[in-house]
Amino acid sequence: MSTTPHTPAMRVKSHWFRQGSAKSPAEQASAMAFIVWRVARQTLERMRRADFEVEAGAPYFALLRELLVFLVALTDRIAAARLAPADRAEFTVAFVRHLARTLEDNEDDLLGPRPAGAPRRADSFIDLVNEVTQHYAEFGAAPDAKDDEAGFEPDFAFLRYLGHRLEPTLPEKDRRWVIDQVMAAEAPDAIGIVQRAMRDLFDASPRRARRTTMSGD
Repeated sequence: MSTTPHTPAMRVKSHWFRQGSAKSPAEQASAMAFIVWRVARQTLERMRRADFEVEAGAPYFALLRELLVFLVALTDRIAAARLAPADRAEFTVAFVRHLARTLEDNEDDLLGPRPAGAPRRADSFIDLVNEVTQHYAEFGAAPDAKDDEAGFEPDFAFLRYLGHRLEPTLPEKDRRWVIDQVMAAEAPDAIGIVQRAMRDLFDASPRRARRTTMSGD
C-alpha cells in the first residue's frame, strides 16, 4: 500500500458572503463545524480510495470520530492564537456541540437507535473530545513553522498521534500503513484547509468570497 495519489480538489467556501456586523464566536463556530465535518468525511473517503478497508457501520464512525477529534484539537489551537480567552472558550464549546449533534444525527440514522441505557452519542463524542484533546495538548508546533496568520502548525508528534489513534479502528492488515498515510497525505491536506478556513472566517475585511481547497472530490 502506498500514499494516495493526487486527486481533484475539494472546494469549501470559507469566507462570509455578507460583510457588515462582526460575527459572534458562536456564529463562527457554526460555520467552522460545517467545514470540519466535510473535511473529516472527505479524509475518510480518501483513505478508502487509498485501499484502507473502512467498513460501513460502527468501524466507519469509529474512524470518523478520531478524525473529528484531531480537527477539533487543531481548530482550538488556531483559535487560541486568534481570540481572546473568553471568545475562544465560547467558540470551541459551540464548535464541538455543533459537531456532536451532526455526528449523532448521522449515527442515529445509519446505526439505528442507541441501546437502552446507553449515553447519547453526542455526549459520548464530547467525552472523547475532552479526553483526547488533552493528549494533543501535550504536542506543539513544528520547529520550522512560520509565525504567520495560520496561528498553529502541528509538529511531528501531533500528526503521528493521529495515526496511532486511527490504528485500532482499522483491520490488522492496514494498521502498519496508517501512520505513513496520515503524515504524508491526509493530515497535511486537512490541516491546510482548516488553517485557511479559520483565516477566512475571522477576516472581517470586505472582499469577494474566497474558497479553500483540499485534495479529494
